[in-house]
Amino acid sequence: MIAIEAVIANRVRSILTALGIIFGVAAVIAMLAIGNGAQQEILDQIKLVGVNNILIKPVIEQKEENLEEQAQEGKKEKVKFSPGLTLADRESISEIIPGIQTISPEILLETYIIKNGIRRSAKLVGVEPSYFDVFNFNLSEGAMFNETQLDNGEPVCIIGKSIKAKFFPSENPIGKNIKCGPHWLKVIGVLDERLISQSSISKLGIRDYNMDVYTPLKTILIRYRNRAMLTEEMIQKSNRGSMGNVIIIGGSSDEEANEEASKNHHQLDRLVIQVENTALLNPTAEIVSRMLERKHYQVVDYEIEIPELLLKQQQRTNDIFNYVLGAIAGISLIVGGIGIMNIMLASVLERIKEIGLRLSLGAKKSDIINQFMFEAVMISISGGFIGILLGIVMAFSVSKFADIPTIVTFSSILISFGVAATIGLIFGIAPARKAASQDPITSLRYE
Repeated sequence: MIAIEAVIANRVRSILTALGIIFGVAAVIAMLAIGNGAQQEILDQIKLVGVNNILIKPVIEQKEENLEEQAQEGKKEKVKFSPGLTLADRESISEIIPGIQTISPEILLETYIIKNGIRRSAKLVGVEPSYFDVFNFNLSEGAMFNETQLDNGEPVCIIGKSIKAKFFPSENPIGKNIKCGPHWLKVIGVLDERLISQSSISKLGIRDYNMDVYTPLKTILIRYRNRAMLTEEMIQKSNRGSMGNVIIIGGSSDEEANEEASKNHHQLDRLVIQVENTALLNPTAEIVSRMLERKHYQVVDYEIEIPELLLKQQQRTNDIFNYVLGAIAGISLIVGGIGIMNIMLASVLERIKEIGLRLSLGAKKSDIINQFMFEAVMISISGGFIGILLGIVMAFSVSKFADIPTIVTFSSILISFGVAATIGLIFGIAPARKAASQDPITSLRYE
């Protein structure tokens, strides 16, 4: 009771003493909220790229040759043949390699969409239902592709949320037709919106899935393009590009041959392998690499990526960011604690007569210690409460005005409050002991 009266009687000094704790606790909560928000954003990005995934992408070989030297030597370097990344690779991987949960092939075509006089560029993605499971896509309305649509390559599609907003702003798109390139596709479903920041799109290579149109893989191969099939036009161009073992230098046939060689001959644009266990990622990727090397006749026209490792590294960077922010906030709290100790020591000097009077009236040293420690703890706890409110306001302000995701957790509030109380207790020990060590007679004579 005496401690409470002393704090109230010196309210201005008590408020100034608590400022260090107030801003320290507010800094801890705000910084942890920013760190938690960044961590959650990274986890969302992991879901977009896929968890435990191995990505196989085709590579168009770029070769540099000195045609003049080859012509002088009268020989031409043999070019190895590779069928490219095909559905046959998917079947082989699925049948031979254990520990694989899902395999999702993907074909991506740059095309355009036409509806009600509006034309817009878009991506038409040929997929199987496993694609939506691997990348955690959910339907907001409509239905998934059925077996008949998948096997027969029927002209149906599932659209992203932005496609619906752009081309069907005031009507239900289910059952309506939309023109993708030269063909009309029937809309059977709409995906949930995927919130992706521009930084994620640019840094991680994640495209805006909300603007994509998804159709069965066989629909792409049958109705649009199958790069694994040889056409009469391709054969004619190949014949024009070479005549037996003769190399034409500086002619139009050479240019056509180079142009044709640079074209994409891969049937698939991406093959995603989802393994059952994270520990199997690297071994599985190595086995897949060896298998594809044999199937592609020693031509490395593919690249294998494990994005989960990259994202783990980014998450590690985010953890370091949290440690740094926590350290800065911790320093703020320590400075606040030192402020409490200094003010309490000054308070002891101001109240020497009061201390001497209490000791002379029979108060024990433990009573004096408890009084001053209680004052320090009460100031710290009061500052902690105010700091918590200020920290929550700061976190929401940063989220609203700076467009940075923040998450205030109960654990951060509990930690901040506990640290504030502990600091008051620790930094209140020295002033309390100094007060209790005063000699009553000397204290009464103190001016």
